[in-house]
Amino acid sequence: MTHIFNPTILRTYDIRGQVDKTLFSKDAYFIGRGFGTIARQRLGYGPHVAVGRDGRVTSPALGAELIRGLRDAGCRVADLGLGPTPMTYFAVYSHELDGGIMLTGSHNPIDYNGFKMLLSGQPFYDADIQEIAALAAQGDLDGDLGEGGEVDQLDIRQEYATCVAQGYDCDHDRPLSVAWDCGNGAAGEILNLILKQIPGTHHVLFDEIDGTFPNHHPDPTVPANLEDVKRTVLEQGCHMGFAFDGDGDRCGLIDDEGEVIWADQYLIFLAEEVLQHLPGATIIADVKSSQTLFDRVAAAGGQGLMWRTGHSLIKIKMKETKSPLAGEMSGHVFFADKYYGFDDGLYTAIRIMNYVAATGIRLSDFRKSLPPVVNTPELRFACAEEQKAAVMAHVRAAVSSGDMGQVIDVDGVRCVNDQGWWLLRPSNTEAVLVGRVEARDETALEALRSRLLSLLTAAGLEPA
Repeated sequence: MTHIFNPTILRTYDIRGQVDKTLFSKDAYFIGRGFGTIARQRLGYGPHVAVGRDGRVTSPALGAELIRGLRDAGCRVADLGLGPTPMTYFAVYSHELDGGIMLTGSHNPIDYNGFKMLLSGQPFYDADIQEIAALAAQGDLDGDLGEGGEVDQLDIRQEYATCVAQGYDCDHDRPLSVAWDCGNGAAGEILNLILKQIPGTHHVLFDEIDGTFPNHHPDPTVPANLEDVKRTVLEQGCHMGFAFDGDGDRCGLIDDEGEVIWADQYLIFLAEEVLQHLPGATIIADVKSSQTLFDRVAAAGGQGLMWRTGHSLIKIKMKETKSPLAGEMSGHVFFADKYYGFDDGLYTAIRIMNYVAATGIRLSDFRKSLPPVVNTPELRFACAEEQKAAVMAHVRAAVSSGDMGQVIDVDGVRCVNDQGWWLLRPSNTEAVLVGRVEARDETALEALRSRLLSLLTAAGLEPA
């Protein structure tokens, strides 16, 4: 039996596509068969694999096919049911399972879905994903082995919630008022279990899990999606507010004045706390992050490291450098300090809340302490998958002369000069190129942004 995947769903660090257009139930089955085959080959026995799913309408059906594929490959399955992505990671680490697959569309539109995987405690990505495709195309898949194949229901919701809640030191005698926007994503039920163990006054929005996302789309990098939590912070006089993405591995932060503190800014806040008890530690941030972050990490006695965007890539680099903390502009934050080293929006929120309670600092004061630079949020330029490579090659050639300042090619192209910097890189999860611009003032920002747009236009793209 052979199977061919639509190549556009095979991303660098996960598998993701548009359901019934590029991603089908049969794909889910062969992902399970392929993953199970590779796991058996590498481990030498029938592996025990956790499977979790988010609240999207298509997740139950795809999940059933995924589990069937795993069972046919001889895997024992721990079915976690509905919950956030970090709960699946937690199950693998805390129960010492061989691997895990999370069925989630993350922040993508409602008709998308996908698969995030890990094996032997390591991200399963890039060449691993291509290996699944190759085995399926060749029909070289384990199956009908007459062993393994059991499915156990593993309910770890309370266990996971208690572990996350331990990120808050309940000895603090300064109860906080906090707004929480779940965006009808997969974090809602778990958040309520966590908050039962955390003091303070909590205003929870849209915690009912609903894959149609009736209130707003769960992507905290888009300012429009933060309006509800902003309003709640101001109306209720909250110390802060949080918003989660669809699968709960990212969070957005609102301060006590209703202003957004972007992830590369609140990573500074978290880094300064971590560096107090781990001086000199390496703090990793992705290439989209503000230069201010790297400057403040150095001022706090840490070693800042700029790295490639992508949750799998960041996790690998953390283990390589023994970094206790890493983060991305998109809101993925990874704690190896007192935690497992994976990205968890719920745990990140609790650590922020904990540090505010411990220090008494106002997040608005922290925000105002940052140097006066101006920057854009993520800029997303629609670009067909098959066009990405050509556009990026054109931009690289255009900046290679050196007349634009320093060129950093860790991930895409980041050009730095005395006015600021701009970045362009291909997204691995969407048919877009991602940009960002930061400058010393609005005039410089517009000049850098215009330069980036002109390069895209010259490359044959029409940026909106």
